[in-house]
Amino acid sequence: MLRRGGPVDPAVEDAAGRGRRWLHYARLVLRVLPFLALVFGLIYDRFTPTDVTPVPFFAAAPLIAAPLYTLRATILIGVLSTGCTVLVRLTRDELYAAQMATELFTVFTVSVLAGVVNTVVRRGDVRLATARQMAEAAQQAVMPVPQSRLGALRIASRYEAAQQEANIGGDLYMVQDTPYGVRVILGDVRGKGMSAVTAVAMVVGVFREVAERAPTIEECARRLDQAVVRERDRRAVELEQHEGFVTAVLAEFSRDGRRVQLVNHGHPPPLLLEPGRRPRLLDVGSPGGPLALSDLVAPPRAGPPVELRQGATVLFYTDGLAEARDADGEFYDPVARLYGRDFPEPEALLDFLSEDVVLHAGGDVKDDMALLAVRCR
Repeated sequence: MLRRGGPVDPAVEDAAGRGRRWLHYARLVLRVLPFLALVFGLIYDRFTPTDVTPVPFFAAAPLIAAPLYTLRATILIGVLSTGCTVLVRLTRDELYAAQMATELFTVFTVSVLAGVVNTVVRRGDVRLATARQMAEAAQQAVMPVPQSRLGALRIASRYEAAQQEANIGGDLYMVQDTPYGVRVILGDVRGKGMSAVTAVAMVVGVFREVAERAPTIEECARRLDQAVVRERDRRAVELEQHEGFVTAVLAEFSRDGRRVQLVNHGHPPPLLLEPGRRPRLLDVGSPGGPLALSDLVAPPRAGPPVELRQGATVLFYTDGLAEARDADGEFYDPVARLYGRDFPEPEALLDFLSEDVVLHAGGDVKDDMALLAVRCR
């Protein structure tokens, strides 16, 4: 029996629930750790000889708080640490002892250092967020969200940015309604940051032009490859040097949504999902080399048109999906993960994949991921 796209099967749901609970508890422990250090220091002082000092616990509290709390909260914990140091000396009737001055100086110095660490961390986070937002805004400007409906096709797209990097990657997609059918490109520029966005803008711009003029998808791919070389030379954007290469898969859907033909420039082949059938990779014909490097190998050849059943969905994706690994180093297998599932809308498919890839990788997603789903009504 087919499962709907929204709910996750019990095993996956339980694993996801356990992961979320573990993450919640881990965050909670980290948040209370500075206060636990203060409490443990007071308890430690109560049950140890008077010549043993609990000050290391009091000094550790503001340092633990520095990367986790705001500057105000970090300073507050530093004040509490200083107060605990004074309290310990009061209970020992050693308020004016020489050792107290040393301990207070130690806790105060560490608290000031914690404030500096907090400021540096917060400024770094702001710069990281700003750099990423600028790159994402630039990418969205050159790669707008495609229309959700084009004739008999329903279309959904998703760009999932990896959280570890300040620079976004060069994943790209574009859907163009042309006199010859609905043409699609999805690709990946090797590299990150604004230089990758520049290369994306060039490839997307060229595709828009050639998709309107080329009579076949194979001719479209050939002209795209040639135009990318010309644009690279004209703009002095050396893809081979700056980004390495651009992989891409091109597709042409008939206007009634019953056929699709593909050409592959060194990219992972799309996946076909049909109701009641096992997902399978589509025939992309004879793959060629990446764009602007195809002269190093034989040019790509389009495969025969693939007939699409009603309700079929073609999933295009970048290597952020196929190369996501779990803790054991196992790659994400979209065929196995999607087998037996039914997604009534392409958005539901992308929602599932976005969550499932993160679950598979244990939250440690290494690469950006672009997804494009085209469904035949």
